[in-house]
Amino acid sequence: MNRKKIVAGNWKMNTSLTEAESLVNAIKVNSSAATEVVRMVFPPFPFLHTICDLIDGEQEFYCGAQNCSRHDKGAYTGEVSASMLRSVGATHVLVGHSERRTYFQETGTELVEKIDQALRSDLTVLFCFGEQLAERKAGKHFETVQTQLKEVLSQFPKSSLNNLILAYEPVWAIGTGETASPQQAQEMHAYVRKVVSEIFSEPMAQTISILYGGSCNAQNARELFSCADVDGGLIGGASLKADDFCKIINAF
Repeated sequence: MNRKKIVAGNWKMNTSLTEAESLVNAIKVNSSAATEVVRMVFPPFPFLHTICDLIDGEQEFYCGAQNCSRHDKGAYTGEVSASMLRSVGATHVLVGHSERRTYFQETGTELVEKIDQALRSDLTVLFCFGEQLAERKAGKHFETVQTQLKEVLSQFPKSSLNNLILAYEPVWAIGTGETASPQQAQEMHAYVRKVVSEIFSEPMAQTISILYGGSCNAQNARELFSCADVDGGLIGGASLKADDFCKIINAF
């Protein structure tokens, strides 16, 4: 079954506005030939409107936010709602990124509320999940991932999968220079697809794109993307360099 091939760049808390504009313009020029790959960038909140305008009309190129509030509006100083994101042109949003889970103690309940807000605002959700190093060493990585998936995805109907992309993050391989081997990545992605089939159905599990999000770079992307159940990557540091990011896009 043909699933969308996706390469998404999470810029995290990096770039100035000028740097963000230069970066996205370079990506536009150097990845335009990759017509079968969906490209996404997730800039910091202040730059969303500008970056969304810069890629407006580009084929299979989208701009998303790195987070959204669990609330739709109100007295929540510093929060940004899903509807606000949609109003400035964002089409996607990250929910459950490992840094949000770790630094801001986001719970499964909160993630369900965020996804609900995003779907109500017609945003496509990149739902992130994955195990810590201690969980991997203890052999609890499958159990951890199953729990993270079931506690959130089971709260939504099958129709929500049309606006959902999954991103597996082996937390021990983010920013450490470590990378899961292609065999480890494929093993977990196949397991994720199995869990999704248990929550929804086997046909639905075969249609959803699952991205690898653990230090994917220009050197290892081709091998990772060759795995049967790896449909692309959620890229961190390498997405801040247009040349590296475009090499990843062109690795399919």
